[in-house]
Amino acid sequence: MRTRPLASTVALTVLVALGVTLPAAPAGAARFASSAVDRLLARMTLPQKVGQLFTTYAYGNDAEAPTAADAAANRGLYGVDTPAQVVAKYHLGGVIYFAWTNSLQSPRQLAGLGNGLQAAATASGAGVPLMISTDQEHGVVSRLPAPATQFSGGMALGAGRSVLDAFSTGQVTGRELHAVGIGQAWAPVADVNVNAANPVIGVRSFGSDPALAARLTAGQVLGLQRGANTSAAAKHFPGHGDTSTDSHTGLPVISHTRDEWSRIDAPPFRAAVAAGVDAVMSAHIVVPALDPSGDPATLSRPIITGLLRGELGYQGVVVTDSLAMAGVRQKYGDDRVPVLALKAGVDMLLMPPRLDVAFDAVLGAVASGELSEARIDESVRRILRLKQRRGLLSWTPLDPAAAERVVGRASHRRVAQDVTDRTVTAIRNDAGLLPYAGAGRSVLVAGWNSSTYNNVPALAASLTIRGASATALATNLPTDAKIAEAVAAAGTHDLTVVLTSKAWDAAVSDPGGRQQALVRALVATGRPVVVVAVRDPYDIAHLPGVTTYLATYSYTAVAMESLARVLFGVTAPRGKLPVAIPTADLSTDLYPLGHGLRWAVG
Repeated sequence: MRTRPLASTVALTVLVALGVTLPAAPAGAARFASSAVDRLLARMTLPQKVGQLFTTYAYGNDAEAPTAADAAANRGLYGVDTPAQVVAKYHLGGVIYFAWTNSLQSPRQLAGLGNGLQAAATASGAGVPLMISTDQEHGVVSRLPAPATQFSGGMALGAGRSVLDAFSTGQVTGRELHAVGIGQAWAPVADVNVNAANPVIGVRSFGSDPALAARLTAGQVLGLQRGANTSAAAKHFPGHGDTSTDSHTGLPVISHTRDEWSRIDAPPFRAAVAAGVDAVMSAHIVVPALDPSGDPATLSRPIITGLLRGELGYQGVVVTDSLAMAGVRQKYGDDRVPVLALKAGVDMLLMPPRLDVAFDAVLGAVASGELSEARIDESVRRILRLKQRRGLLSWTPLDPAAAERVVGRASHRRVAQDVTDRTVTAIRNDAGLLPYAGAGRSVLVAGWNSSTYNNVPALAASLTIRGASATALATNLPTDAKIAEAVAAAGTHDLTVVLTSKAWDAAVSDPGGRQQALVRALVATGRPVVVVAVRDPYDIAHLPGVTTYLATYSYTAVAMESLARVLFGVTAPRGKLPVAIPTADLSTDLYPLGHGLRWAVG
């Protein structure tokens, strides 16, 4: 097929653009690596091998001394108290960190937790170190808290159009993860978001252009892996970009034909494979044109083995999305899902809802002959080779002080701001309101506010630094009283900037259209109003009367700083829409892919 050379061409183009050269492997290196892994595999028992297939979470910010509440949570799930005991009991191949498991608190704490978990892994069983991972996509899915460097996420990168920026984002991210002992980022998102009503991907995607998504996917993979020796995982194969169902809560069905899949969904994954991505994550979606059985892709041999391994030629680790998600649990029981995933060709099993059930099910399938031990060895060998490639088989303890010096360092923050400055997209400026001469003026900043980033006060602070008198009024999903308060405040200010987040989704994200009502009321004052979408750019289709509209795709601090610079003419808007914005009824395009206004500054 012609598409394989195209994927290689994309990857080669990215490598040339980044100035990355591929070093030749030393003579005999592959053979040596393989023999070392084979020796390790040969001394492992079957339970130890099965443990390597699983990556899951444990509660606690310390491997050996969790709080009483965290110990109770571990005991309820795993029958032991501490994260270290969970690792040892199940011979885990990997651990994933979340804020809600109390794993992610500070660089020093993360380094200490990782050291404790790795000590437990290397002191028990076959002594194989863990692959520690987290979902550090940036934007709406960003796990590491401050002081970690924050970027604006996939769709913002799509607006910036720069492969170099995708590489830099991956490199900075990887270096900070690596410094705290996290060896794998569940990123980049390779899904091509062609459905404006997509409830689960949206701004996590680079956009709706397959070629653009392919270039940026390859760039971020190379930034993570070659720029920072941190494992990347392209997700969610075979492509989650055209669905109106969230696979966390339901089972999406993708209606793409085989040809549409090849043209729309496949290019970013082909590019990731050509760039040498360490892992590919499967999606809990049904694609009848690729497998008419009705099985989700995670459990589909035609999709995992036939397409990913066969047609795309991928030989690395395939990991499931979380096995606790509804999309993979509707058709089969929790004891069957891990076995069927392995039969489909998956290697790594992520977050089963009951680890004991899943672990015993795999052991039982080998005992019954449904799975051979050779099949288990095949996946464990891939996982061990990945760990060896990233230097994990010779793990040494981290220096917590060094982790603090790396995470959030000034040079990383400068990269994030530079990248983000290239992403703000001006979509409407009908009356030429922008750039705004803000010095000495009063500005009201109202609208949707993230409790994590406090973007409304952050934007007000950035405007104040530039000479305005800015007032912050976070309204989120406003009541009638809060709308009246905002309208009254707008009447006493020279300019109102109102921030919206998924205001297009009046069914879920903006129930009752409260954000839409706020914007209508502010526009009706006749005072100057700038509307800024700080998540999906689609809101403008649901906001009649708005004549000045921008998109940042993110509510992070760097996005608010970049927005302030554009509003007051410090920098020009340079982003271009990475998706088309459809009309409210989705019947046609209101603004096309690539649209973006420019104006002179300075």
